[in-house]
Amino acid sequence: MESTKANASVVWPQGIPRIGQSVERSRTITSEDIELFSELSGDYNQLHYDDAVAEASKFGEIVVQGGVTSSILNALVAEDLPGPGSVFLNVNWDFTAPVRPGDTITGRIEVTAVRDDKPITELLTTVTRDDGTLVLDGTAICYTMPLAEAE
Repeated sequence: MESTKANASVVWPQGIPRIGQSVERSRTITSEDIELFSELSGDYNQLHYDDAVAEASKFGEIVVQGGVTSSILNALVAEDLPGPGSVFLNVNWDFTAPVRPGDTITGRIEVTAVRDDKPITELLTTVTRDDGTLVLDGTAICYTMPLAEAE
């Protein structure tokens, strides 16, 4: 069985992730994001749509689904670090504050461990609102597989 280091250029064309390496990306959340996620997931909770219900809740206004908030981490893992071919094996996320339409969120991942025997990476994960509020905090474990080139 080949080690991750021996096969690194195939699995990670940009090089093996390094402990402490981090990336971020930001995105402004819209009402359309809520609608698209609802269509995809079937989550039509009134907290995401009904102003009166949302205002009467502890949130005080419309909030986006947690899946919309965490999706920025999917983009980071798949596109940036560890990168293409990466999938989540495990996530442990706490949603610590709401995100509302119009908020700009910034997802950040930081490498905490890289296995030598398999292309598995452990990450710290956070999402922060543009006002500095931490809205998601946790960890993730990712597996990265080599991708075949399209012919």
